[in-house]
Amino acid sequence: MDYYTLVLGSIFSLIFLYTTLAKLSSRGTKKLPPGPSPWPIIGNLHLLGEKPHVSLANLAKIYGPIMSLKLGQITTVIISSSTIAKQVLKNQDQAFSTRFIPNALQAHNHYKFSVAWLPVCPQWRTLRRILNTNIFSHNRLDANQHLRSQKVKELIAYCEKCSQEGEALDVGQIAFKTNLNLLSNTIFSKDLADPFSDLKDLFGAGTDTTTSTLEWAMAETLKQPKIMNKAQVELAEIIGKGKPIQEVDVSRLPYLQCIIKETLRIHPPVPLLLPRKVEQDVELCDYVIPKGSQVLVNVWEIGRDFTFWKDPLVFKPERFLSSDLNMQGQYFELIPFGAGRRICPGLPLALRMVPVMLGSLLNSFNWKLEACIEPKDLDMEEKFGLTLAKARPLRVIPSPL
Repeated sequence: MDYYTLVLGSIFSLIFLYTTLAKLSSRGTKKLPPGPSPWPIIGNLHLLGEKPHVSLANLAKIYGPIMSLKLGQITTVIISSSTIAKQVLKNQDQAFSTRFIPNALQAHNHYKFSVAWLPVCPQWRTLRRILNTNIFSHNRLDANQHLRSQKVKELIAYCEKCSQEGEALDVGQIAFKTNLNLLSNTIFSKDLADPFSDLKDLFGAGTDTTTSTLEWAMAETLKQPKIMNKAQVELAEIIGKGKPIQEVDVSRLPYLQCIIKETLRIHPPVPLLLPRKVEQDVELCDYVIPKGSQVLVNVWEIGRDFTFWKDPLVFKPERFLSSDLNMQGQYFELIPFGAGRRICPGLPLALRMVPVMLGSLLNSFNWKLEACIEPKDLDMEEKFGLTLAKARPLRVIPSPL
């Protein structure tokens, strides 16, 4: 027996021993949710791949809507159904309300000052109250609506310049810069970026998530010209072709709202939401979630659940025309912003910004893909990161209506 054969044999023996011991230890009093057997050291990390939300959805088809994995040495529970998500985010919200804090945030103590990562404590309640009362309340948003309106006008002016010159523009890039200034004007009444020169928590979260949502919405409507045309007809009838859209107009544009809902259903900006953590053993659906476990809710999979949604892989805004479903955290089949006490505080602003930006773009120009790409050939690949972005930037050319 040569040296390499001996080494390989030893490795496989250790793996077998580790797996056997793991199975034996799981037969104790604590009944973990089902899941794949972990490898030594890395656990189940090798199963995630480049698109963890997709890999976890596929694993859920094998192990069920509540399953456990080992990510390194961290026990992680994945929720993949609206029913169990409701249990975690509403019925047992308090038990699951602590955040699991990534090491990157612990390095500079950022989490100690962050409403997104702080545990539910007096400091968190104070910050949350400030956000709800002084920044994202309806009265406050109404009061500084004119500042955001100016930023949308600047966006349209830039698109007009591209239209006159026949130039393509990067939807994600202009959306990011516009969203950054929309948010900074809401908070500071000041631009933080020159938007057209060649949801920290608030700016990171507010810009990345709304940017990806707008880019996906534009991509989906470009891929199906009938949807874009239907939206433009609604805008022309209610607002008037080419006229600016105000935030108060959104409630009179039901099909535009349906496009936003459908975009967030099939392309949730944070597909696994922010991770939660249990501070003590918690019983959930006849299983025990051990103290210190990380809990992820796969809203990407919930939005594509065949047992609830008809033709879930088809982008079809019409599905919401006769539906009462909203994104306020009450209907757990559609929770792109989360739910419960940890629901995204910027939700009221997002539901104003995205429809106004999308509606303004559709009501001001016709759009075609760069390089004469046919709508049916538009690449819709996802790229997993801080948000679920398009793998390839959406580049389009505006032209007069």
